[in-house]
Amino acid sequence: MTKKYFFFDIDGTLTDRKTNQVVPSAQLALQKLQEAGHFVAIATGRAHYKARPFMEQIGLENMVCAGGGALVIDNQLKQNHPLDLEKAVGIIQQAEKLGYGVLLSLDDSYVVHAKNDLFRQQVGERQEKTDYLINPKLDFQQLTRIFKIYISVGKEEEERLIKRNDLGNLRFVPDYLMFQYDAKHQGILEMMKELEAPLAEVVVFGDDTNDLVMFDSQWLSIAMGNGGQDVKEKADYVTDLNVNDGIYKACQHFGWFNS
Repeated sequence: MTKKYFFFDIDGTLTDRKTNQVVPSAQLALQKLQEAGHFVAIATGRAHYKARPFMEQIGLENMVCAGGGALVIDNQLKQNHPLDLEKAVGIIQQAEKLGYGVLLSLDDSYVVHAKNDLFRQQVGERQEKTDYLINPKLDFQQLTRIFKIYISVGKEEEERLIKRNDLGNLRFVPDYLMFQYDAKHQGILEMMKELEAPLAEVVVFGDDTNDLVMFDSQWLSIAMGNGGQDVKEKADYVTDLNVNDGIYKACQHFGWFNS
């Protein structure tokens, strides 16, 4: 069996979106793929500090995380790219002029930094573990790296933030926009370069629009049956719903459990 290099999205692919738990058959598939000698990794937008516990929980040692900015190989963090500093500062300055609250992640942790408490005054607490450090003397121009930006601009007003598309951004809640490294495809390329492995042996699994960037003609792209139509149309193969053993069935179909 030719060695394959698997990259799995988390939410809606490995996990059931209703329970946020790993689908049991997906967990079994990961185990059997590793036993067969394949390279198995996560590909996620989650920051390294958030993704590592999940990686360890499911018995893996490799991942592309932080939206492709960070690589973990054999449990070792090989890189963790911050945002383009000039573009990040430009977005922050425009948000300030427009009167929006701004939070910054300056390292690989749940600590966020701000000049004031405007963000929480406008949208309230973030719905995940967060430590807020308020420093009125915070000088954006003196920062050397920024990993994430949170701006309290609602969906209906985001067009006012003209610079928003200078960096990759996502909206998981209606009240604020998050800017982070957004290049999972590039992360996979960098991982394969580190491993000195052929791109033709890559296999990616995804279900959502943000996974489309991983679907490349250079390798095999598999869409989950619960995925969106745009994902299915771009995929090379569409498997069953993730909760109906979609990952396991795809691996069986292609014979990847055979060592």
